[in-house]
Amino acid sequence: MSLANGFLPITAEEVRELGVSQLDFIYVTGDAYVDHPSFGHAIITRLLQSHGYTVGIISQPDWKNDDSIAVFGAPRLGFLVSSGNMDSMVNHYYVSKKHRETDAYTPGGKPYMRPDHATVVYSNLIRKKYRHIPIIIGGIEASLRRMAHYDYWSDSFKRSILLDSQADLISYGMGEKSIVEIADALNSGIAVKDISFIAGTVYKTKDISGLYDYELLPSYDDMVSDKTLYAKSFKIQYDNTDAFNGRTLIEPYPNGVYVVQNIPQAPLTMQEMDDVYALPYQRTYHPSYEPLGGVPAISEIKFSLISNRGCFGGCNFCALTFHQGRTVQVRSHESIIEEAKLITRDKDFKGYIHDVGGPTANFRQPSCQKQLRAGVCKHRQCLCPEPCPNLEVTHSDYLSLLRKLRSLPNVKKVFVRSGIRFDYLMLDKDDTFFRELVEHHISGQLKVAPEHISDAVLSRMGKPENSVYEAFTEKYHRLNQKIGKNQFLVPYLMSSHPGSTIKEAVALAEYLRDIGYMPEQVQDFYPTPSTMSTVMYYTGIDPVTTKRVYVCKNPHEKAMQRALIQYRNPKNYELVREALKLAGREDLIGFDKKCLIKPRKLAGEAFQQMPKSQKAKGTDKFSKKCNNRNKCKENDRHTKKKTIRNTHKKKT
Repeated sequence: MSLANGFLPITAEEVRELGVSQLDFIYVTGDAYVDHPSFGHAIITRLLQSHGYTVGIISQPDWKNDDSIAVFGAPRLGFLVSSGNMDSMVNHYYVSKKHRETDAYTPGGKPYMRPDHATVVYSNLIRKKYRHIPIIIGGIEASLRRMAHYDYWSDSFKRSILLDSQADLISYGMGEKSIVEIADALNSGIAVKDISFIAGTVYKTKDISGLYDYELLPSYDDMVSDKTLYAKSFKIQYDNTDAFNGRTLIEPYPNGVYVVQNIPQAPLTMQEMDDVYALPYQRTYHPSYEPLGGVPAISEIKFSLISNRGCFGGCNFCALTFHQGRTVQVRSHESIIEEAKLITRDKDFKGYIHDVGGPTANFRQPSCQKQLRAGVCKHRQCLCPEPCPNLEVTHSDYLSLLRKLRSLPNVKKVFVRSGIRFDYLMLDKDDTFFRELVEHHISGQLKVAPEHISDAVLSRMGKPENSVYEAFTEKYHRLNQKIGKNQFLVPYLMSSHPGSTIKEAVALAEYLRDIGYMPEQVQDFYPTPSTMSTVMYYTGIDPVTTKRVYVCKNPHEKAMQRALIQYRNPKNYELVREALKLAGREDLIGFDKKCLIKPRKLAGEAFQQMPKSQKAKGTDKFSKKCNNRNKCKENDRHTKKKTIRNTHKKKT
């Protein structure tokens, strides 16, 4: 049941308007209410609604006010809690741990509208008010923190979020199947403490005697005292993220408590995916946000199409393996085209579909047919360090889809802005897709993610060797030349990833010098929960090889690695100079065309080239030094003149 405006209720008055005395579920989210399938709360609430359950939404409650959680009273079956589309700590903080100035998931982009660790705070608020009502937590924050994990922002090793939140269950991963099964179990009268049999869930218990075919992980206390055990535990978890061959995992805690992770929910079939995206979404934010300026995040997805989920790319710094899994799931062409037609009828549509993709745009099928029978391989990746012999490479289905979309009435252009996995693209012996991508689906520049050029660092990242990217860039420019276009490549680069020393950072700077490119933005490695790279950062160990890994944690060294990537920026002069001296690469300071910066005596010239606003601030370390040096020279000149005058007086 929906209101006249098409949205789900957000007030008690709206519930009464629907003729409902008590809602079945109340969904509490850290995001603004946006009824669009790019938002997790929209999918889960609409899915429950389609199965006959009534749902109300409490968006961004005031966590300092107990009554903010009591808008609808108590639900009949339970509370559903999520931090939103992002982990609340990533949403709040830069990698420097400084607070972000805006929040794209809040009306008007206003920050500070949700607490840190929102899932825990909201759940504890509910538990305080409603002691015996079931609480099911989900979304990316709960999913990636479902077992013991490293928390970068507090620099601490935390327990499963299930324990800290006082929730009863976690619905991890994308959750469509598990949430319906949980709802049906509760509706049938099964107590929440007895719901221990649903795939894609995590529960707590003191009795594991009835379990079988499970793997016992190191205990929380043992992992706290020995980081190597956490690296071991994470590898086991990583190897059990597949619904076909994953095993039940048990993590022991003090006082006889066990956190039990059931196997993941099965991948959605094409029909199931189509059904999810055919639900009656309003495809925009709640109208009550209009006076506040709307919700900024809608602009990124309003005219975009999701065609797939899951990723077999295996990047170590990405949490997709833990959240969506490695098995690619896709929607049918008919489903996507139907949604595209809805987009073209929007009053704000200008003829441009901004994106057709997902985690990786050019993955439109599982990496091999074996995955659908036996699951993904536990002890090897599909693409790295070398492509698997069983890897099936084709872009024919994706190409066919794009052709259909760009032929729709009122569609001027269809862009591909999701990540393109360039190594997979290079394995395709048929160049048709690559050629049409360049000709029809790029808006002047293509963004790709080589991340680094050092093979030593790339191996830690789970990325292909740099030679693959080099071959891709050559082919890209050749295709552009052939069709008479001059479109650019914009590479995403990352500094300070585990395995990267100053030496590798200098090598990356030299590469950028050679290609004549300085990126406007650089991503410093961000240790987010439940990624292979974050485990390396915390433990100093590669969980796959069990070998030690160099980890850059010193803020000053991180600043130097970042500055090297933008070595041309005058503000970075001192950091770059210090880094080059530290690396023993003072040969890169000089006048030769191979040098990154000029000698220090010319620093004043660099300062003169800085914007006036930067000079006026006088806060930049580099500008201060330049000013002080100039003052010293001026004082020296005055002192010298005064000494000459005094000497002359004495002689006369």
